[in-house]
Formats: sequence, structure tokens, C-alpha cells
Amino acid sequence: MNDPGNLRLPSALTAIQRETAALGFGMASDLLTGSVLRTLVASKPAGRFLEIGTGTGAGTAWMLDGMDGDSRLWSIDIDAAPQAIARKYLAADSRLTFYTEDAGAWLGKTDAAQFDLIFADAWPGKYSHLDEALRALKTGGLYVIDDLLPQPNWPEGHEANVTALLSILEQRTDLTLTRICWSTGLVIAVKLN
Repeated sequence: MNDPGNLRLPSALTAIQRETAALGFGMASDLLTGSVLRTLVASKPAGRFLEIGTGTGAGTAWMLDGMDGDSRLWSIDIDAAPQAIARKYLAADSRLTFYTEDAGAWLGKTDAAQFDLIFADAWPGKYSHLDEALRALKTGGLYVIDDLLPQPNWPEGHEANVTALLSILEQRTDLTLTRICWSTGLVIAVKLN
């Protein structure tokens, strides 16, 4: 079940992966997480989606692959270098808008209850600015995070951050969530109100 060999890859993904490796960027979304993202966005026709942490665009490519023509995706990253790869291969898609800025500041100025799905794949919206991210999520919207199982690129002591985040999420009364020990470790939550 954890075999990514049978997945239909988004058309731009192979080129993105090649340039990601050349850049030495070790934080791109894995294939299994991408597959989940594609499936989840496909469940929201004419959806409004937010990706916090573009990176090189691996997750972005998966999300675009699942979106219908009336859906829109906003993708934010503070680091222009990896995001340049995403822009190179994905910016021609009119459903996508990139922002190169601090996601925490961006979240602070967003309207409430506007996104059907938020994929928080960076520090802001996950380990900081969590309330702001969840405020931007519609009732019935999906909040998705990954990299919750130990990863080789975790800094020393990061496991405590993950444990604290999971505890905070599980105590919230405005979410129902499922922890999934699959891929890099996922949480999929639904905003209740």
C-alpha cells in the first residue's frame, strides 16, 4: 500500500524532481503525500486552495493535477530560490497564484473562511500562525499537514515540536482529525465551525 510505483504522476513533476535534486532541496513533498493532495482537492469542485510552503512545487503540481478548471490555488513561500523551480514549470497555469513572502504575515492579512483546503507544509500555518491558518479555512474545509513521522532532515529536538502540535490539534473543539502513520506522517482535519 505504500508503494508509489503505480501512481500517475503530474506532467511537470519529473522535471521538478530533477531540478529539486540539482538544487539539493530536501523538503519536497513525497509521492504518497502528493497523491493524497490530488485526491482531496478533486473532492472540492470550484475549490479555493492554499499551499503554505511552495518549496520547488512538488505538492503544487499534485494539487493542480487534481483541481478542476474552476478551482484556484494560492501558494506561498518565503524562499525565492526553490520557488523559482515551481514558477518555471507551473506559473503558466492560470488557476495558480504564487506569493514570495513570509506566510505568517500573509496569513495575518487574509480574509476569514475563504479556503476549502489548506496544505500547511512550512513552519507558518503549522508550528506558528496556526490560529490564523485555521481562521482562513471554511467550515467543512480540510487542513492537511505532513512530515509528522521522524524525517532525516529534522533538526535536533524537532520531535518535541511535532508532539506539541499534535496535542494542540487534538485538543481543539473546532476540528475533527485523523492522524495517519503513512507516507511521511499526515494529519487530515476538517473544520467544524
